Amino acid sequence: MSLTQFHVPTIDISPYVGHGTEESRRAVASDLDYACSAVGFMSITGHGIPDSVLAGLRGALDGFFALDAADKASYIMPPDVNRGYTAPRSESLSLSLGVESATRMNDFFEAFNVGTGDGVANVWPTVDGFEDAVTTYFAHAARVARTLTRIFADALGLAPDFFESITSNSLDTLRMNNYALPAGEIDLDGELDGMGEHTDYGLVTVLWADQVAGLQVVGSDLRWHDVSPADDALLINLGDLTARLTNDRWLSTLHRVRPPIVDGNIVRRRSVAFFHDGNLDATIAPLTSCIEPGEALHYEPVTVAEHIAAKLAGSRGGKSNTTATREAARARAAIPALR
Repeated sequence: MSLTQFHVPTIDISPYVGHGTEESRRAVASDLDYACSAVGFMSITGHGIPDSVLAGLRGALDGFFALDAADKASYIMPPDVNRGYTAPRSESLSLSLGVESATRMNDFFEAFNVGTGDGVANVWPTVDGFEDAVTTYFAHAARVARTLTRIFADALGLAPDFFESITSNSLDTLRMNNYALPAGEIDLDGELDGMGEHTDYGLVTVLWADQVAGLQVVGSDLRWHDVSPADDALLINLGDLTARLTNDRWLSTLHRVRPPIVDGNIVRRRSVAFFHDGNLDATIAPLTSCIEPGEALHYEPVTVAEHIAAKLAGSRGGKSNTTATREAARARAAIPALR
């Protein structure tokens, strides 16, 4: 795939959201198989999330991030608890790969996390309508994620309920991101990481994002490419656990965020990522059907809990992940400054 050929496909998944014909579903599964194999990212339409739900989500996000720094800081949780508020410069996503950032500075995004599946209670800010709007969107994003894993099963020739067996009590996390810093807080002369290079950790990520430049994805040409959602679409990418399941037949794609700078200010960018990671006690190992004759196993079996813990120890705890050897190799190949 050359620089000019890089393309994130747009796929209408409505045959799986509604009652599509067998033929229409086969076409969707085929298109998804191509996107997962060639890019690891796709843009989806026909997801069925009402505009009113998305508007409520945006309002909740804006209401929280408009709070002053002290109020937001009151919702900071310990590094090993993936809930609550993350202040700017407190995480380094590249360490989840075992790779030090080129600038050796933590990422400047701020975030707020809620989730289910790990027995940890959520914290809810005292912002009007926040909890209702976020929980409503969470339910829709979870539905979309499970629709996608149903399509995954068809695309991989698996039993329709295959993913249900490893996601019945899935670790699901919703992360609301805000990329903005007050004027004068940083030196804008160098390259800044809104969110450093990383791969997502779990099975699949459902992303709502502003149509603002900043998200960049590594293509097969080992170059960074700008990606933005199509109109009324969500961006979807695979995580490391799906790459492990498919023995890298499908890609967990390296990506980062670098919002643009205009007139000396960072252009604000918002995104909301729903991470569908699977049951903590589920063991993830390459599927026999995804291993070609004579092909080596790329990954040893790992539980979801073990894998996620190693990733979070890097991004949130600052401890370089030594288990992400394949992901780290891709990062170093794609980013000359890290060679």
